[in-house]
Amino acid sequence: MYATLVFEDGTIIEGQGLGKESEVYGEVVFNTGMCGYQETMTDPSYKGQILMFTYPLIGNYGLNQKNFESNDIQTEGLILRESCSSPSHRLAINSLGNFLKSHNTPGISGIDTRALTIKIRKKGTMKSGLKTSNNPIDAENLFKQTIKQPDISDLDLVSKVTSREIKIYEGNGPKVVIIDCGVKRSILQNLLKRGLEVNVVPASTSSEEIFDLEPEGIVVSNGPGDPIKSDYVIKTVTDIMEEIPTLGICLGHQILALSAGAKTFKLKFGHRGINHPVKDLDTGRVYITSQNHGYAVDISNFEDIGFNLSHINLNDKTTEGMFHDELPIFSVQFHPEAHPGPKDCEYLFDEYIKMLRGG
Repeated sequence: MYATLVFEDGTIIEGQGLGKESEVYGEVVFNTGMCGYQETMTDPSYKGQILMFTYPLIGNYGLNQKNFESNDIQTEGLILRESCSSPSHRLAINSLGNFLKSHNTPGISGIDTRALTIKIRKKGTMKSGLKTSNNPIDAENLFKQTIKQPDISDLDLVSKVTSREIKIYEGNGPKVVIIDCGVKRSILQNLLKRGLEVNVVPASTSSEEIFDLEPEGIVVSNGPGDPIKSDYVIKTVTDIMEEIPTLGICLGHQILALSAGAKTFKLKFGHRGINHPVKDLDTGRVYITSQNHGYAVDISNFEDIGFNLSHINLNDKTTEGMFHDELPIFSVQFHPEAHPGPKDCEYLFDEYIKMLRGG
């Protein structure tokens, strides 16, 4: 297939199409992981984005039944240097190209992803359009349609990925409610394997409805887009965070901060990958973390809202974690469940359970 990628600055890139014959729009972002493409593509936090992998060969071990973070591909499209059409792995059930086709997702390969990554790092993320077709593509028309698209900061993407009904998972431990802003399965699994009873509720669930479930803890999950657009979640969290022990992860960390009165801002090109160094300010230990976010928390008024900084990113010194002075509340910007990525920070789920039990 033909494939064309255009940017709002007028850049036009042509390559080889794979997956579904389609036309999509989104914000192009890059992920620096050398593996974990299946988990990454199915992570709801990537909704609204066209994902580029910086590693030059994607698809070499195929796709399997185990490593889905949701039921569908969440990225709008993929950008690759090379796609492997003949994967080799004992668990593989599909190739990348066929997987994209079955999920109605387009991709473009044969791209100089190194040069494109440098471009994004210099200019920042931009609106983009990607089209694949069996016929020659009108790049000028694709560009015109691209610049008409809304900015990702103007979209409520959480409403597109949240669950539509309450889901109950039995357990012998304390009951925890996950406010589903696009929760990864690995977060749910980390709570369940520690024996918790988990209720997953839609992001639009009110504080009254959550109180009716009588939870002993709240987890505000990861998710896509600008946290400010999830004002309905911010209102709910504002109502409950002082009443119930609360953990925030990624977007949930940002929503907790906004609920407390802090501010967030958009990063130039975000943090996405499985190799980001984060320092724990209490112990001085540095962790290599899995991350996926395009916004960050501003700590300038932390003293006024009762929070303290717990973790920082060693690449750009942005906020990676916080905790409350008095209340049982803490949150992290990175992904302690990883998947993909190092599992060094899974201990934070144990710390949350200790907090639930008053430890």
